[in-house]
Amino acid sequence: MDAASPRPSPTALPVSARIGADLKAQIARGVYPPGSALPSTRALAAELGVSRTTVTAAYDQLVAEGYLETRPGARTRVAAGILAAASPGSAAPVPPHRLSAFGRRLLAEPAPPAAPAPAIDFRYGDLSGDDFPVLAWRRALNAVLLRRPARLGYGDPRGLPALRAALQAYLWRARGVSCSPDQIVVVNGSQQGIDLCIRLLVDPGDRVAMEDPGYGTARRAFAAAGAALLPVPVDAEGLQTGRLPGLGPARLAYVTPSHQFPLGGVLPAARRQALLAWAEGCGALIVEDDYDGEYRFDARPVEALVSLDRAGRVIYAGTVSKTLSPQLRLGYLVVPPGLSEAFTEAKRLADRQSPGLEQAALAQFLAEGGYERHLRQVRRRNAGRRAALLAALAESFGGAVRVEGAAAGLHLVAWFEGVPAAAEAGMAAAARAAGIGVYPVGPLYHDPAARPDRAGLLLGFAGSEPDAIRAGIRRLAAALAAAHLTAS
Repeated sequence: MDAASPRPSPTALPVSARIGADLKAQIARGVYPPGSALPSTRALAAELGVSRTTVTAAYDQLVAEGYLETRPGARTRVAAGILAAASPGSAAPVPPHRLSAFGRRLLAEPAPPAAPAPAIDFRYGDLSGDDFPVLAWRRALNAVLLRRPARLGYGDPRGLPALRAALQAYLWRARGVSCSPDQIVVVNGSQQGIDLCIRLLVDPGDRVAMEDPGYGTARRAFAAAGAALLPVPVDAEGLQTGRLPGLGPARLAYVTPSHQFPLGGVLPAARRQALLAWAEGCGALIVEDDYDGEYRFDARPVEALVSLDRAGRVIYAGTVSKTLSPQLRLGYLVVPPGLSEAFTEAKRLADRQSPGLEQAALAQFLAEGGYERHLRQVRRRNAGRRAALLAALAESFGGAVRVEGAAAGLHLVAWFEGVPAAAEAGMAAAARAAGIGVYPVGPLYHDPAARPDRAGLLLGFAGSEPDAIRAGIRRLAAALAAAHLTAS
């Protein structure tokens, strides 16, 4: 039963079920202790004014559940070993459950706060529901359903062959990735892909280089696995690869080279070559998270880092969460040939396979060209949303806000000149009180001392329409001014 569904009222239950529930309550209170005899079905039926058949059904159910015992020629009795419920206030305190080292590390990392969505939400990762290609996706699903297989069973843990073939062709066309279908593993979003990388490649204590600031959920996953995190600063061009030799040996690096999260830098060719040379020199692997690389508004999307890899050092993670919907939970890994078997078996043990119907629909959508047509449409729409956000920030804040990372992706960072970093939490609280959701940049830094002392807000724009974006920024400006949280 869904936890949100109300329990049926006692009067809504069948009479035999109500009698059974009452008898369980009497047993729990000790009215009928273990081994004691219950009234005969005839006597209880007469007392309650119901048929004997109804009481018999109640007794039979309690026998099946182990509350009662019957023997030929003897009265029905309460089963031996049934314990009466403790009286209120007498129960011993429940000791805390023992968690594994992973569980303890997991809870030591702060989880994202849960709160109702505000009226206008600039949360990164949300997409507009109006952008989802309902008709095209339904056609793809219908086509798949009409090809009903003769036998239903588990498939290849790597994903449907048709989807992996379609992804191989798409990645070559759109991202410059050359691979075989055997290197592709379909996963439940890129987050599961990151989790599989950690399970297979990182032992507790292994050193992992990560961008700082960077993607908080990935950092939390590596920390929960016991990795020793090595924060590497970023600048306007992404990861500062010149810092890598000073780190010493590392097992792995996690990077977002096509659109650094959250500051938006695009790693240039020289730094990409330096990153690959560092990985080859120290025997490290690189996880390339291409979370929204399809969105570049002023030029063609840059090719993926893996397209330059000649030594089998890069694991590429992609997703449709930023192009179709995060609710589909479909992503994919491209792994070096020597790791294909390990990732296949890890995926098999994790959940056997990703949902087959959605995989088949995506394969159909890709093969018929619908995915790329949809991508062109949403790229235009998001360009309009981005333009609305940039114009609204300029109109409401002028030179008091400096924008970073707006050339690509589905978010930007607004730095508030003259406002200290410590004001970020107050800014987010004042905005939420006005019905606006904005998100501080501070929690994305591993090393707080490495961040500039100015307030920054991460603003996603793909989930709202231009009119709502403009209204949201105006309300944000009014809320911050009222709370005296803007530069004087």
